Order: sequence, then C-alpha cells, then structure tokens
Amino acid sequence: MEKNVVADFDPNAPGINNGCYFGLPFTPEEAQLVLLPVPWEVTASYGGGTASAPDAILDASMQVDLYDIHYPGGWERGIGTLEMDDTLQPRAARLRQEALRVMSHLEGGGSPESELMQRRLRRINEASAELNDYVYGEAKRWLDAGKKVGVVGGDHSVPLGLIRAVAGRYPGVGILHVDAHADLREAYEGFTYSHASIMYNALHEAPGVGALVQVGIRDFCDEELEVARADERVVQFTDYELAAAQFEGGTWRTVCDRIVAALPRQVYVSFDIDGLSPDNCPHTGTPVPGGLSFREAVYLLAAVVESGREIVGFDLCEVGPSRDGEWDANVGARVLYKLCNLTFKSC
Repeated sequence: MEKNVVADFDPNAPGINNGCYFGLPFTPEEAQLVLLPVPWEVTASYGGGTASAPDAILDASMQVDLYDIHYPGGWERGIGTLEMDDTLQPRAARLRQEALRVMSHLEGGGSPESELMQRRLRRINEASAELNDYVYGEAKRWLDAGKKVGVVGGDHSVPLGLIRAVAGRYPGVGILHVDAHADLREAYEGFTYSHASIMYNALHEAPGVGALVQVGIRDFCDEELEVARADERVVQFTDYELAAAQFEGGTWRTVCDRIVAALPRQVYVSFDIDGLSPDNCPHTGTPVPGGLSFREAVYLLAAVVESGREIVGFDLCEVGPSRDGEWDANVGARVLYKLCNLTFKSC
C-alpha cells in the first residue's frame, strides 16, 4: 500500500493542502512518523498566539520543497498528520482569559490565596492535566504501534504527555532542549503546567528521563539555576557560553561535539522556536536577544544524528504566527521538516 502511495505522489508538484503537513499523502497508519498538532496556549506570560501555530505551520509547510540534503527521499518513509482536536483551541482560549486575570491580579500585588484566584487556578491546572493525559494517550497509542511521534504546539507546556510516553518506552532517554529559557520554574504564577515549567515537570513526572541538555538558554532566574545545579541530570550550555567559545576561536563543530557528548544514545528533541535568534521568530511569545541561527540549529541536530544517536521523539513549540506575513510559520515549517527527516535518518 505504501509503495502505491509513494508512486502516485509527485514530490516536485506544488504542495496541496490536504490537511497533512507538507501536503504528504500518508495516513497515520501508513506513516512511520506521526505528527500530533496541539493548538493549546493558556499560561503564556507575555505575548500570545501560539495556539494558532499548528494551522499556520501547516499552511506554510506547503511551500517547503521536499528534497532534504541530510536525508534525500526521507519523506517516502511517511509523515502522517493526526486530525486536530477542534475542541482544544476554543477551550484554551476561554482558560487563557482566566489565566490573564490571575496574572493581572498577581502583578497588581493581589494575594494568590484569595478564594477567587484559587478557583481559577484549580480550573486551569485541572484542564492542563487533562491536556497532558490526552497527549500522553495519543502518543502512547502510536508509539505502541511502532511509530515515532512529534508534537506541534502550541505553547511549550503541551509536550509533557509525549515526553512521559517516550521516557516510559525509552528509559534513560536524554532531552535536547533548545530554548531561550530554562523552563525549570515550579508552578510559575501558580500554574502547575506553565509553559515556564515544562522541563521542571519533565524531570519530576517522567522518571525515565536520564539527561536534560539545555542549549541556547539566556533568560532564567536564581530558582531555576538552583534546580539545575541540584539535579545531576541537567547540563546547561548558555547562549553566552556558546558565543564566547566561538568569539575565542572555537568552532561550532567543537561546541556541538561537547553538547552531543552530554547526551545518551537515545534523544528526545524539545525545540522551542525562541531558542533561535529573534530574526527567525519575531512574533514568538517571549523573544530574547541572542540565540542560535537557523544554520547552527540544523548543524547541531545533524551532529546528534551523525554521532550515531537516535531521535526517538520531538516537539516544536512557541511559534507565534504573524498577521502581517508567514515568516514565523515559514521558519517553523522548515524546523519541523528537518526534525522529521533527521528522526528518520537516525533510525
């Protein structure tokens, strides 16, 4: 069946939006890699809009040419797209308004212990836990079917269920975390599953995680630094450290070798788009000066695979689509395609 699907598809033709990323013709059952779009954004603490990213990246992906220099013909192995749950985005939008009221209350000096705030926090935290269970269930179902799974967010809280599922299947897995932020805050602003807490939660709710290697981080607080120093699984390569190594005559290859050496054989990639420099993602929710170039990020991902390590899952989060153009979604679509093809190449 797959051979017929491939034979009937012209990779050189214009992309047609058939509801599948990159216009590919595979159902999830036919594909070796399954993408789960999760249009969820509730706890974003600065800018917004990432709930629209799965659809925006889908539209932009029609412009991605399918030849990949790292793995030509990789698409033939099949990238399938799961149907988006249409109830998630409207539910997230309602909860987002509640979350904004909580944030405004706290920023105005209000007590987090007030009965109204506690009710709002409970609703948000319970809904976020349900979202995590949904992603976990979908991820486990397809992992059990022998597929690789990637999540397309949404804010950076959404992949926790996938990380839990991957860590259960691949004990000792390492997370390669590309981000401007450490995301090691515990229940930031009272939100247990804040986008700023994803890696704290991964370390505490996915016991199979054997390493967390953070790359490009440049905005973090004392509390997060203490969490990192107290957990031997956490290795950080700050943006300043990466830049200084190159300013002082080192090569990006040498830097990448150090990063890769900190990872175990099986790797989960958590890619927050704001890990890139803001010229690549100007509308992401919390942009920070500095960051990796697109080419540096791709080179790092390729170095992971060339080392013999296997990418066993991934997420792409925090793409903030712009009403003025497709640039952010365009970059996001290309990061997504590279993650897919390098995952194929690694296994």
